[in-house]
Amino acid sequence: MPTLECPICQRSIVYTSIKEVPFRPFCSKRCKLVDLGRWLNEEYRISEEIPPDLTETGSSPPPPADGIAP
Repeated sequence: MPTLECPICQRSIVYTSIKEVPFRPFCSKRCKLVDLGRWLNEEYRISEEIPPDLTETGSSPPPPADGIAP
């Protein structure tokens, strides 16, 4: 039987059908909302290197692909 470990509370869940774990990868709605709250409070970050052309003083991002400026 497959198992999963909740990334918030580390509870192990054994299931036989994917329908048994509606909040996957979390064990419950509570853990899912805790994770959402962490993202909204900026406790999690996706680090991405800023391209050198955007770090130069006075430079602006490239124009949109469709060529229409906002």
